[in-house]
Amino acid sequence: MTITTRLSNGLPVVLERMPYLKSVSFGVWVKVGSAYENSRNNGIAHMLEHMFFKGTTTRTARDLADITSMIGGNVNAYTSKECTNFYATTIDEYLPIAIDMISDMIQNSVFNTEELEKEKGVVLEEIDMYDDSAEDMCHEMLQKEVWNHHPLGYLISGTKEIVRSFTREQLMDFRNQYYTADNMIISIAGNYNEDTILEQLELCFGTIPATATRPILTIPTYTKCIYKDEKDIEQMHINIAFPSIANIDEKRYELTVMNDILGESANCMLFQRIREDMGLTYSIYSYESSFVKTGLFHIYAATNPEPALTIYDEIFHIISEVKEEGFSEKDIEETKKQICVNLTIASESTRNRMDSNAKHIMKYGKIIPLNDVIERVNTITRENVNTLAKDILDETSCSIALVGNLDKKIVKGIEQRWKL
Repeated sequence: MTITTRLSNGLPVVLERMPYLKSVSFGVWVKVGSAYENSRNNGIAHMLEHMFFKGTTTRTARDLADITSMIGGNVNAYTSKECTNFYATTIDEYLPIAIDMISDMIQNSVFNTEELEKEKGVVLEEIDMYDDSAEDMCHEMLQKEVWNHHPLGYLISGTKEIVRSFTREQLMDFRNQYYTADNMIISIAGNYNEDTILEQLELCFGTIPATATRPILTIPTYTKCIYKDEKDIEQMHINIAFPSIANIDEKRYELTVMNDILGESANCMLFQRIREDMGLTYSIYSYESSFVKTGLFHIYAATNPEPALTIYDEIFHIISEVKEEGFSEKDIEETKKQICVNLTIASESTRNRMDSNAKHIMKYGKIIPLNDVIERVNTITRENVNTLAKDILDETSCSIALVGNLDKKIVKGIEQRWKL
């Protein structure tokens, strides 16, 4: 059973007790990421997440690392474009320690200037790592270009120049602005002491300020574009993006079915046709990139330059088939079953339940029970999915990123087709 409540300062709490387990997952979600930044502080949400692990008023960075090691499991954090998450998965008896530690990190980090300078170096290395990954850059730079300087297109890690400029005062101001009760969610799933859990959460998080003034997240405008970045590597990486729907759109379920059939599942059309039947590439897939107010649908492939134009043509040949003939009833029904199976399996993981519950509150303002989600998936019809595919897979509005070994003749051929 899932319980939703609030602490005295208004901070939402979602509890799902799974008493048949020994493990438990605890997470704090903050509605802030690179999409909430500006051109002067891009990367600060990510840097702040790093610095929370570098010492508090009562614990050194080594102390925090020792506690993490002692409780076992997994204690970590990540920053995305629209949220930051701190989480721990451990056993029930260590949950109070994990709650106390993450609370201490979020509220009492000292942001020591020496630690900050060292961590800047770590983040700069992280930026270099992304720069070296053509697959990552193909995605990130396409996002940056299509959102046309809107913060949603900012790199999560920021730029080297801005990262080097961060000060302790900037980090503290950003934390105070976004780490408030009305902008956070606590989610726990697994085995915990239901008699004491709310008391401990109140003790650890109940004094966080209730609110603060923040900029409002604006809706970006999609800009059709082509991005090219030549790198001294063997392969050419191709990323094709279509304007899509927001992650709160009711048609998100149909989008999941479309994505699975087209390029996500093991027997998907792109993989079977272009890799298995034609043997043109090792890596090809589709994926959703959905946000609170908008979204993109991507098709990605990595290949040696020679067959790149054939792969590009075949991708759009498959898209034409989908739009003209539609997905089959058999494919739709099999994919719906697969999705429901995967949802059921995922629901047995404390980490997945913690994540899902927090995201539901953050996106929809309520928990959508698993049975309701499965029931909604089962209402999907062939007509629903095919209509959505026609709406999204519009080759006249797609954008393209080409990164890596950019053979001029191949690139020219792709550009000519893209402009038609």
